[in-house]
Amino acid sequence: MTGAYVTWIAGHRSILWRTFAEHVTLSVTALAIVLVIALPLGIGLARRPRLAAPVVGIVNALRTVPSLALLVIMLPVLGTGFLPSVVALTLYGLPAVLVNTVAGLRDVDSNIVEAARGQGLSEGQNVLRISLPLATPVILAGIRTAAVQIVSAATLAVFIGGGGLGELISAGMGLLDIPQLVIGALAVALLALVTEIAFGATERLVAGRLLGSTA
Repeated sequence: MTGAYVTWIAGHRSILWRTFAEHVTLSVTALAIVLVIALPLGIGLARRPRLAAPVVGIVNALRTVPSLALLVIMLPVLGTGFLPSVVALTLYGLPAVLVNTVAGLRDVDSNIVEAARGQGLSEGQNVLRISLPLATPVILAGIRTAAVQIVSAATLAVFIGGGGLGELISAGMGLLDIPQLVIGALAVALLALVTEIAFGATERLVAGRLLGSTA
């Protein structure tokens, strides 16, 4: 049985690497856009509690929408292909980073912030030098969650022409090609696991350095 999987990989290496590259490109692009949007927005909302509540509520509602539904919604708006897939994945990963950014900044001890103001730091300096470093572990936890969610959801991009490893799973199911189906599923699972481990290690490393610097 194992020989069938090895034979499939040997005969379809180009397809495997192409779909893997597409999957990684989709995921990295969507996560990068999430960070560009969520981090500045989260910093701004953390300083405006009245505005933060409704915005976070609306963004949180995206978590209740299944990832496949978000992808399908893109069809009549943006058609098929890479762009609608990235937009849908961005919307899917946005809540985790935004909510954690707002929560992390709000949880910073107000006494520390006031002490920094007393030393003459401006609001911008306070955010960059005090609040953001202290909130970094919480923000990184949100980024890790978003990254894993995006990698997993990118499997469904195949249904709107976005490519990725979901292509192997979809084709394997359609052709009853078990090796192709299993290899596609294992590749997605491995990529998600590596993403979780890598971001988790980064999170622990940063948290350890912050604790060491404040000791």
